[in-house]
Amino acid sequence: MATFLVAHGAWSAGWAWKKMRPLMRAAGHEFWTPTYTGVGERVHLANASIDLDTHIQDVVNVLEYEDLRDVILIGHSYGGMVATGVADRAGARLTQLVYLDAFVPENGKCLLDYVGEHGRKMRQAADGDWRVPPNPMPPDTPQADLDWAMPRRHPQPVKTIATPIRLSGATPPPRTYIYCTRRPPGDPFGQFAERAQREGWAYFELDASHNPHITMPETLAALFNKIAGGY
Repeated sequence: MATFLVAHGAWSAGWAWKKMRPLMRAAGHEFWTPTYTGVGERVHLANASIDLDTHIQDVVNVLEYEDLRDVILIGHSYGGMVATGVADRAGARLTQLVYLDAFVPENGKCLLDYVGEHGRKMRQAADGDWRVPPNPMPPDTPQADLDWAMPRRHPQPVKTIATPIRLSGATPPPRTYIYCTRRPPGDPFGQFAERAQREGWAYFELDASHNPHITMPETLAALFNKIAGGY
């Protein structure tokens, strides 16, 4: 049995991992899916001061208050920004860091540094607001999943994607990258998949679009089981 902890993506929350929970429990794992401040069921706490550090601390606090140890931390999409910060602050509680189609930031970089023209459009979409509206979900997302997910996706404070990450330089735990190969134009995640391979991380590809926890939960659960078992 392994203990998994998820750092979820932008505009999302723990609810987005609902399909995964019974699958992981059936395999004998603990599967924690906390929600960041200001989104999901915590949307009533949203305010302009929330930034990347807030979300990092949200997840660090789960590790500390639940006294979780030997954890496999999963960072999905924007959650890779969060998971990188969590690993820097609480790496002693982790056995592995898994990036699922996720950003892998360098010290002093923010998410907007990695998305080029799309980042400019995200700022424009905020249009002076302190929130940035959700991106569309991938076009192959089934309609039933769109009907379920879209009303639950909320604008996210701009500071969460514009705040540079500050890392201490602590050695991270062993890292794995999972790259979803059904890509839209302007894919920002290929650069991190290439880095993972270049640096010799464990590396897997999924024939999936960006949210396999929603569109392919059984396949993703099988891969997580494989990772927990040491491949």
